[in-house]
Amino acid sequence: MSWQSFRENVNLAIYDGKETAILSLRVMSFGVSVAAVITLVYFYGFPIDDATKGNLLSIIKFSFFFYVTRYLVRLFYSFEPRRFIKEAWFEGLLMLLLLVDGVGDIFFGMTLEGAIFQRLGVQSSTHLSIVFIQIYILIITAFEIGKVSSFIRRLKLNPAVIFVLVFTTLILGGTLLLSLPEMTIMAGQMPFIDALFTSTSASCVTGLIVVDTPIYFSEKGLVVIMGLIKLGGLAIISFGVYFALISQFGVGITKHSIIDDFVHEDSVLSSKGLFGNIIAWSIAIELTGSILMYFSWDDGIAFASQGEKIFSSVFHSVSAFNNAGFTLFTDGIYNEAVRYNYMIHVWITLLVFFGALSFIAILDLFSFKSLKVRGKLSWVKLSFGTKVSLYFSSTLVILGAVAFYILESDNVLSGQSTTSSVVTSIFQSVSRTSGFSTVDFRNLSLPVLIMFLFLMFIGGSSSSTAGGIKISTFALLYASVISTITGKKQAELFNHSIANTLIGKALAVLMFFIVVNILAVALLSITEADILAQENRTMMDLIFEGVSAIGTVGLSMGITSELSNAGRIIILLSMFIGRVGALLIAFSFGKKTVSSGYKLPDGHAMMG
Repeated sequence: MSWQSFRENVNLAIYDGKETAILSLRVMSFGVSVAAVITLVYFYGFPIDDATKGNLLSIIKFSFFFYVTRYLVRLFYSFEPRRFIKEAWFEGLLMLLLLVDGVGDIFFGMTLEGAIFQRLGVQSSTHLSIVFIQIYILIITAFEIGKVSSFIRRLKLNPAVIFVLVFTTLILGGTLLLSLPEMTIMAGQMPFIDALFTSTSASCVTGLIVVDTPIYFSEKGLVVIMGLIKLGGLAIISFGVYFALISQFGVGITKHSIIDDFVHEDSVLSSKGLFGNIIAWSIAIELTGSILMYFSWDDGIAFASQGEKIFSSVFHSVSAFNNAGFTLFTDGIYNEAVRYNYMIHVWITLLVFFGALSFIAILDLFSFKSLKVRGKLSWVKLSFGTKVSLYFSSTLVILGAVAFYILESDNVLSGQSTTSSVVTSIFQSVSRTSGFSTVDFRNLSLPVLIMFLFLMFIGGSSSSTAGGIKISTFALLYASVISTITGKKQAELFNHSIANTLIGKALAVLMFFIVVNILAVALLSITEADILAQENRTMMDLIFEGVSAIGTVGLSMGITSELSNAGRIIILLSMFIGRVGALLIAFSFGKKTVSSGYKLPDGHAMMG
């Protein structure tokens, strides 16, 4: 009997029980995932004795065994095993890793990652490796249970509502984790309002902080912050891409074949799914950034071990690509240990720029498929959206850098060489979306601060981790202004005509952010009277803080830690609204226009 015949007979034999087996695995997976989450929270969040630690590790190991078994059972029930392996490659890779870890733990008493981390000098290497693997496994399990597309269809929830729920859940979950005793090196627990603020800042990839991150948090707390940044960044990009598709195809996209490409039916992390591409590309870029940073740290930085050096590289790479602005140095990149390390500045600049560029533009520019098509067909050009993201982002960076160089040449740039001044100027200009800085913003001149308010307000591209009104909104408004000045009936950009409805929607986004900014700053002026009473403080400090929060930038003039509890609530709400607001409005773009069935007379009013 040939292998093909044998496989066909097996498929026939197992066909009747396939649905029951898969459903049973999903139900069991939910229970195991809940138990694993509770175990991990207790294991890493509270002080425990050796006996309790052993019991908790047994539960974690059992969850590893279950996930591997579940994958093998699904593989067995698949009628096309090769296709299953190819499409679920990421999950399969993790299962192989867990299998190797299990064998290593049984026969050698140490997992593969534990051995590697120990060799590199990472403390608690075995437990740390389990944390990382378990987090990814739980993510996969959550996606497998949820099946994003079917979840939306079943509950019939508005995708915008789901987006808000995802971020709310992430923020509250992060708040609870950061409130655990083991997350800080200080006595007691982190105050709830500070934990909520930090979780919101990390999840919304902003970077504003009320405590000194490297001094206040333990290694476990830093891992949680990095996890929130990563998950928040993925959520922003994913929903941004999804809403971009909605605006292009309309809300009927949920019944369009392209949505099956976004969340593939067989596996959310499949190689064919767009979401799988988002994860793969983001990890690849962050890994590349980590490697480049690892070899660029100055010898003068006192890393306690190779493990700490690796973690610092990974943390800053993840933070930079996701435009989060969190660092492991007091005073950020302005810290003397890295202030003059220009190679680190270059890598952070590139990561921030691409993180703010737009995932759709990155695929259009660098994916193998796009490069192959443009190589064979010279007439195939960049898409309209890619041109908007790339050209306008580059223009803003260049103009911002030139203005910074000219206006600050006799101020914060005085005494620096031409090369270092250029790098510093470009770094600050790019940081309009990320919150990293290599200068003290309290020392900048007023014209430069006003310029940064403008740049932060614009932000980055759609379907990116950056905030603000978005590059596309600014581009549409720019095209509208030019068309009005030149007397054209319709706006034009890159040889494309812009529909008047899009211009109206861009104006809606603009007005939304203007109103929210004014409201936030007005409330801060009431709650932060003590800050304004200080001799060296002005209203500009509050305005800058408010715009930075709503633009989810993270730049500050040093008042974040001085904010009252009321002020902190205003800022964290500003970060949340600034993060979800633009995408919620973007989702409304895709809704069909309701015809009123009648036409009112035109209204005219004098302008100017």
